[in-house]
Amino acid sequence: MSNHWSEFKLRVNINAPIDKAYAAWATPGGLESWFLKRADLTAGATPRQRGDQAQKGDEYEFRWFGYPDTTSHKGKVIAADGKSQFTFTFSQELPVSVSIYRECEETIVELVETFDPTDEEVVRKHYLGNMKGWIFYLVNLKSVLEGGLDLRNRKEELKNVLTA
Repeated sequence: MSNHWSEFKLRVNINAPIDKAYAAWATPGGLESWFLKRADLTAGATPRQRGDQAQKGDEYEFRWFGYPDTTSHKGKVIAADGKSQFTFTFSQELPVSVSIYRECEETIVELVETFDPTDEEVVRKHYLGNMKGWIFYLVNLKSVLEGGLDLRNRKEELKNVLTA
């Protein structure tokens, strides 16, 4: 962990092929299997289908379980190579980069979230909050891809739990 609050890196090993892990990040259906209640991706004005891979320049709107549908996040896909690299805007419209590769005969999913360190108090809040969220969701990704168990809270009325 860095001491300047400008980025964090998280890695998880997953017993799944790289292409399956990539599809979990780069398709609306994949994102909905472990991360989101709803992932709407559009290429211009054209919506992507549940199994279509996102492309650079696509826009998205994300909604989560545990929150009302009025709570969403919009952003853009910055990079998508169709194989192992996926980057999108997230908190403060700054990048989250996902790299998927093999190490020690395992598939590694590595996430790097970057922050603008000009407002240290805001950055600390986002840094700690986002890291907590990403840790849970990376564990859930592992769980879903390895055995199908989805750990997310699906009850909007159940508040202040790690699983939402």
